[in-house]
Amino acid sequence: MQYSQARYGRIFLIRLEDGDLIPREIETLAKREKVRHGVLFILGGADEGSRLMVGPEDGADIKPGMPIMSRVLDQVHESLGCGTLIPDQTGEPVLHLHLACGRDGKTVAGCARGGVVTWRYMEAVLLELTQCSGQRVVDPETGFGMLQP
Repeated sequence: MQYSQARYGRIFLIRLEDGDLIPREIETLAKREKVRHGVLFILGGADEGSRLMVGPEDGADIKPGMPIMSRVLDQVHESLGCGTLIPDQTGEPVLHLHLACGRDGKTVAGCARGGVVTWRYMEAVLLELTQCSGQRVVDPETGFGMLQP
């Protein structure tokens, strides 16, 4: 395990509106407000056609460039998620957000990097982390942007 310490900075209360795309909207807000590090909690409606990344078909042998499976929501789903906002090696904020999306007794979970579209609205709270040294660095073995605390 690796870790570092941080402190809370500003807190943003966010309403995403119909058609807003996640993670784009959160990363745009982070750039505008100069938020380098943060924690995000989010809930609300995910629209039909939203795409969740669910990992490689064979997770036993992950290599860079390996095809990643995704799930496309076939209807509107209720969603709940949390994630981290950490800058990449160029200093750009990158949101790593996992959502659980459910409808009619069925749930799918995955990473929002594929593009999740807001249905009607979503509510989010972004907690800025200050005095934080974390960075997202590409791991040469997997190709994943890994947190380096």
